[in-house]
Order: sequence, then structure tokens, then C-alpha cells
Amino acid sequence: MTNLASLTLLIGLTIPGFAGVAAIAPEGMAENQPLSLEAAVAIALNKNPSIQAALEGVTAAKEASGEARAPYYPDLSFTAGYSRWERHAFLPSGLARPGIPKTIGPTDDWSTALRTRYMLFDSGQRRAELQAALARLGAAEEETGMTRQDIVLLVHQAYFGLAAAQEAEAVAGKKLARAEDHLRLAAARKEAGAVPRADVVRAQVDVADARLALERAASVVRIAGGDLNTAMGLPAEIPVEIDGKPRDVAPPAALQIREALDLAIRERPEIKAARKQIEAATKGVDAARSAFGPKVRAEGTFGWRDEEFLPHDKDWMASFSIELPLFTGFSRKHRLGRTKAELSREEAQLEALTLAVRQDVWAAYSRLQESFERIRAAEPLVRDAQESVRLAQERYGAGAGTITDLLDSKAALARADAIRVEAAWDYQTARSVFQRAVGQLAR
Repeated sequence: MTNLASLTLLIGLTIPGFAGVAAIAPEGMAENQPLSLEAAVAIALNKNPSIQAALEGVTAAKEASGEARAPYYPDLSFTAGYSRWERHAFLPSGLARPGIPKTIGPTDDWSTALRTRYMLFDSGQRRAELQAALARLGAAEEETGMTRQDIVLLVHQAYFGLAAAQEAEAVAGKKLARAEDHLRLAAARKEAGAVPRADVVRAQVDVADARLALERAASVVRIAGGDLNTAMGLPAEIPVEIDGKPRDVAPPAALQIREALDLAIRERPEIKAARKQIEAATKGVDAARSAFGPKVRAEGTFGWRDEEFLPHDKDWMASFSIELPLFTGFSRKHRLGRTKAELSREEAQLEALTLAVRQDVWAAYSRLQESFERIRAAEPLVRDAQESVRLAQERYGAGAGTITDLLDSKAALARADAIRVEAAWDYQTARSVFQRAVGQLAR
């Protein structure tokens, strides 16, 4: 079992609470199909813990925005208390009379009340802090988009890496089959007395080397499968079979690099998040400025107060207050200077990020062009190497060539096949990297 059904079964055995293939495969996908790239991406976006961490960051930012909105509502609290007190009575001279006590109490004081406070005017502080929180929420959402694109790219790289490893394993199998054919040819010619035993020994060494290469290729396949599982957020040891069919190759010349650069500046989630951080920093400056203005509050209480439990006497108060700080140890000035510096820092970081993104797009485009040219160069290389092996084998069979010529041509074909496989799947990876560079991979 190496298909999607085995993947589901093993996940069910290794992940507690796993519900079956519907939990990892897209709707409509048959259980016996090899894992497609789209299905692998869907699994990763569902299972990779980095996505959950990013979503929790968005949730935290939403809660922070709700916290920033809270000052627009009045505070309401219920209080109840008890105290026992005694105070000295200070009477004006001439009012003291014999028998008048010089103390008040001791007495019990029972109280209960509802208290409300509301900020009527705060010089724009609440509005600025709420807008800053909303901007940080937008930044968190863009960072989630960045995480999604990073995970999708990771899955693409691992998927194409596994496909390349599997094709390289197939190439290694062909290399072993050719080596065994050459060994049989050398043995037959040795029996006929046409070549020395040294030819057979060299062919045997070549077969052993091909078997080792096949084992190494199989090991690379196992490791690449673990890499793909890890990218999807699954245990590395789960067997997985993918659809490693060749994919279309579009000439990079059809892409306009300047349009790609503009698209990246417009669509990259890192750029969007940085802009949101600048917006939040701007509102932070506004909030710091509000500390220089007045604040108007309203406050009221209503309750009961008495010297007995369950008090009966009404006790209420209503007030308005205006507060204008005159001197705070220069804290307002320093806070304003700090927020302005933070805004300047965010703007500088956006400028640096913009340059980095443009360089990222340029490098990704260059690698895409390079990989495409490698594919074009590899095809005639493989054809020529195949023809060279055919001719060398015929010459050796006819006694006109040496075992060295045959083995050299076979080694050249193996290198050409490896170059072709590497170029083909490197192109797919380079295309995914380019799509990530312009911010379009996970859209």
C-alpha cells in the first residue's frame, strides 16, 4: 500500500483522533489516486502547525482591536463594603459643652452601590488607539497570507524534490540494466575468446557501482518523501505516492519582468503587512499627541449606605471633570518622540523590504530562465549520449571498440540523464519560487 489510501490508514494509526481520508484529501479525490500537488497543498494548509500559529496570531490581533474599542463604552461596576470606624470630633472653640463626646463612633458602615464612568472627550486618544489596533490586525492577516505562501512553496519544493528523486531512481535502474547488459555482452565475448577477462571484471565493477547508485537513489527517495510529509504537517515515516508525471514548460520570455516587479510590490504580503505596520505607527503618533490635550469624564454612583446590615439610606453622586495635565516629568514629550522614531523605523524597514523584494523577483526570474535553458540544452545532450552508447555497444559487439569506450559512453549517458531530470524538476521548483516572489503562489 503506497497510494493515498495507505497514507490515510497510517495517519489514522499515528495521529490520535484522525477522521479518515476526508480530513486530508480534497473533496472529490478518489482514495486510490496518487497524491497530486494540489492535494498535498490542501493537506499542508490543513495540517501544518505554522498555519495554526498564524491564525492564532490573527485571533490575538482581533481581541486586541476589541480591547481598543472598549473605552468607547462606559465602565459599570458594583461595589459593596463594610467598615467600622471611630474619628476624633474637632469642634470650634465655644461649641464644646459638657457631655458632648469628643469622638464620633465607633460605628458600623455598610454600603452598596453601582458606579459608572465614561470618557466624554479624550483629544482623539481612543480613536487613534483603535485605528492602530485595526492596522495591526490587518498586518497579522497579511502575515498569515505570507505564512500560507511560504508553506505552499515548501510543499512545492518538497513535492518536486520527491518527483525528481523518483525519476532519478528510475534513471539509476536503467543504468543498472544497461550495466548488466554490458556484463552479459563482455562475458559472451570472453567465452568466445574475443576479449580478455579484464573486460568482464570491469563490467562487473560497473554493475556493482550501478547497484550502489540505485541504493543511494532509493535512499534519496525515502528522505524526500519524509520531507514532503513534514511540509504537509504529517509524520515523516508515512509512505506516500505522488503523481510525478512530467509537467508543462512555458518559456520565461513570455513573462514581463517589469510587470512582475510591480506585481510583487503590489501583492507581496510582506509589503502589505509593512504598510499596515506604518499605519499603526502613524496612529501611535496621533495617540501620543492626544496626551497634550484635555480629557473630559463623567462619573456617577447610586446606592445605599447605613450603619446596619442591608442599608436603607440612599447614597448617590454625579460629577463631570476636566483634566488637563500641566507637567508629567516630560513623559508626554518622550512618548511622542518615541512614536515618531518608531514610525520612521517602520518606513525605513518598508523601503529596505521593497528593495529586497525586487531583488528576490529578479533573482527568481533569472533562475527560471537558467533552468529553462538547461532543459533545452539537456534534450540534445541525452539524445547524443544515447546514440553514443548505441554506437559504442555495436562497435564493441563487432570487436571494433573497447570496453573502456563502452563504459565511458554509458557513464556519459547516465550524466546526461541526471542533468535532464534535474533540469526538468528544477524548472518546476524555479517557477514556484518565481510565483512566490511575485506574491501569486497561494492565490
